[in-house]
Amino acid sequence: MDTNTIYVLWLRDMKRFIRARSRIIGMLMMPIFFLLGLGLGLGSLIHLGTGGSYFDFIVPGIIGMSLLFTSVFTGSAVLWDRQFGFLKEILVTPNSRTSIVVGRIAGGGTTAILQSILVIAIAMIIGFKINLTQYTILAVVFMALIAATFIGLGLTLGSLINDFQGFQLVTSFFTMPLFFLSDSIFPVTSLPAFVKYVIYLNPLTYGVDGLRNTLLGAGTFPIGTDLLAMAISTTIMVYIAVYAFNRTDVG
Repeated sequence: MDTNTIYVLWLRDMKRFIRARSRIIGMLMMPIFFLLGLGLGLGSLIHLGTGGSYFDFIVPGIIGMSLLFTSVFTGSAVLWDRQFGFLKEILVTPNSRTSIVVGRIAGGGTTAILQSILVIAIAMIIGFKINLTQYTILAVVFMALIAATFIGLGLTLGSLINDFQGFQLVTSFFTMPLFFLSDSIFPVTSLPAFVKYVIYLNPLTYGVDGLRNTLLGAGTFPIGTDLLAMAISTTIMVYIAVYAFNRTDVG
């Protein structure tokens, strides 16, 4: 892989992120809505069996949601670059397509992590309290793994789909079930058995649980299990994204 290619694509995404302030505000509106509507609104009506507050429980889930939606829609950049000719320009260079995919993941992952940090800051203002442990720093690692996994999904869809409307429909078909069929909103232990099996197959479940382990000091699974599951899902999705991008049509 060409590290210079990765850096250039990462820097391009950073500049677009800094300059597009309206996009930052727009991406923060949905997490804020869920924090206020679910965390504070329903939080007073829902009591967890573990004794913790529902607001603290749902904040890692909202962070996971923010990472999921931001990362998957990063794949739309492939469609934009194909339409305006930028994709053809970078593909005619001697750089490998793997480097291009890694650069996309690095740039999209960094912006997704920055947005998630803003969500944490807003949640702390509202009342979220981080339980500092020796594993707290691993929260950034889980954010990066969640972002890489679903950017891989987004790039795969962006490489296979040629129009924006089709991309939006297909990504909505994936993102909503991924979010709701995880333990982002409700504890997995309180759900029916047949739903649990579906949730256990969802990589977002382990990413959100890892965030709970690192930010709250308590989760459903051991933190090592969460890390292993996310590392496997990231490896698989990045490999699929590279394969799909290698077969994409520049248009």
